[in-house]
Formats: sequence, C-alpha cells, structure tokens
Amino acid sequence: MPILLRNMFRVVTVLGALLSLPQAAAASDEAWQIWQSDGVHALMRHAIAPGTGDPANFTLGDCTTQRNLDDTGRQQARQTGDRIREMGIELTSILTSQWCRCVDTAQLLDLGPVTEEPALNSFFRNRSTEAAQTAEIKAKLASLSGDEKLLLVTHQVNITALTDIFPRSGEIILFRMADNGTDIDVLARLMP
Repeated sequence: MPILLRNMFRVVTVLGALLSLPQAAAASDEAWQIWQSDGVHALMRHAIAPGTGDPANFTLGDCTTQRNLDDTGRQQARQTGDRIREMGIELTSILTSQWCRCVDTAQLLDLGPVTEEPALNSFFRNRSTEAAQTAEIKAKLASLSGDEKLLLVTHQVNITALTDIFPRSGEIILFRMADNGTDIDVLARLMP
C-alpha cells in the first residue's frame, strides 16, 4: 500500500476512534445510572492477572501457587473502587471467589467487607461443577430482597456461564434477576 494511502487510513482510523468517544462516554454514564437502580447487581471479573488458568501445583489458600494480580491489576482494582465510590454506588455485600486474584481484587476495591463464596470459585479446570455452582449463585441472587445490591468478584468462566458474556479482566457486568427468578437479565457492561 502506498505511503499516502497508509497515512490516510491511519487518519481515518484515528478520527473514527475520536468520534466514538462521546458515544462510549454516554454509554458509560447510562451504565452507572443503571447500577444505581434498585435490584441491580454486578458481576466483576478479577483485575489483570497475566496468564491463563493456574499452575499445575495450584492450591486453594496458597497464593504462591496461583496466578495472581500484577502491579497493573492491583492498580486497576484500586482505580475501579475509586470510580465506584465517585459514582455513589452503595453495595450491601461483596462476594468473591476464594482464588487469591479475586480476593485481592475485592479487597483492593476497598468498598466494604468481603465475603468468600465458594460457588464463585473457578471451574476452568473442572467443568463438572459448572452447573451446580451456577445454579447455587442464581438461587442466592433470587433470594435477595429488593434493597440489596451485590458485587460478585469471580472468573471469566463463571461470568460466561451466568451471562454468555466473555468479560475482559476488570470488566463489570450489570444485571438483575428476571421475573422468573432463574434467569439473569444483563443490563449493561462497564470498563471503569
């Protein structure tokens, strides 16, 4: 491709990205407003933890054997917590997987007490527990009163099982339980 065409393509690409910024900001503003509504909860994939899965010697409770947050992930979690507070989101509970990268994310958000919830643990290595864990989380959500607002910090596989969304590290999926009490209605996605 001649240099002139290549440069024109870059200019068009940059302009397109810049023109989409107000729409992205508007979508983000709308998502924050949705989260403030009654009955809206959030699923969050743990912050950036380089790699995939866990090492072969993985041991629950021993962070030295797990894939963990790096400096970027720790900063991402802190900034996400700052943004949630800035937007006035008040949570009644924060539940997390027992994996260290999830517990660390939940704690670094600094939004309140964190409770470990085994049903949010990853089933990446053992898919046989997917249905039972997903059903347990749905049942827990269906039993909530209308004034509760939960944040669940978990893994990609768990979020995908619940929503059919493949979230990025640190992404937040806003949802409410459907009227039938078993389905999850996804309302918005946030990348604070």
